[in-house]
Amino acid sequence: MQNQNNKTVLLVMHVQNGIVSHFGDTKILQPFHKAVEAARQNNIPVIHVRVAFSEGYPEVNPHNKLISAVKNRVGVTTVSDPETQVHESVQPKPNESVVTNYRISSFAGSNLEVILRSQQIDTLVLTGISTSGVVLSTLKVLSDACLEHDPEVQRVLIEKVLPIKADVQTVDAWLGTLN
Repeated sequence: MQNQNNKTVLLVMHVQNGIVSHFGDTKILQPFHKAVEAARQNNIPVIHVRVAFSEGYPEVNPHNKLISAVKNRVGVTTVSDPETQVHESVQPKPNESVVTNYRISSFAGSNLEVILRSQQIDTLVLTGISTSGVVLSTLKVLSDACLEHDPEVQRVLIEKVLPIKADVQTVDAWLGTLN
C-alpha cells in the first residue's frame, strides 16, 4: 500500500465514553491512540465518528430492533450526554471533524460523505468499536485498533471476513507505509 497521505483519512469510529466503558481496561485503547497520533504526525486528517440521537429519539424507528433498544437506555445515547462524547484517549483536536451518525454505519444519517468528497479523500483507514458493527458496516482496517467483545468473532472478522473487502493491517504495519 502506497503512502498517499493527501487523499487518506483516519476514521475513529464509536470510540466514545459509553462504549469504551464496556471494556473496563482502557489499555485496549493504546492502538487507537497510537494510530491517531501517527496520523496527526503525518498530516493525515482524523475524523471522529460518534453514534448519538436527538432528545426524544426521533431518528429511532420502533421496527428496527437493534436501534430501538437505545430508547430503553434514556440519556445514555443522546447528543448531549457525556456517554456519547469521544473518549479522552483519542480526544479530537480543534481542527478535526466530529461526525454524528444515527445507525451502525458511519455514513448513515451523517455528513461524512460530504466531508470526504469535499476533501477529495479516496482512502479510508478505519478504527472503531465494534468490529462487527461500525467497522464492518463502514469498510482499510487496522486489525489491532478494532475491538469486539467476543474474541472469536474478532478473529473471524479480522482473519476471514474483512480481508475479502479491505486491506487489513496492524497499526505498526500501517505506520510503516507512512514513512
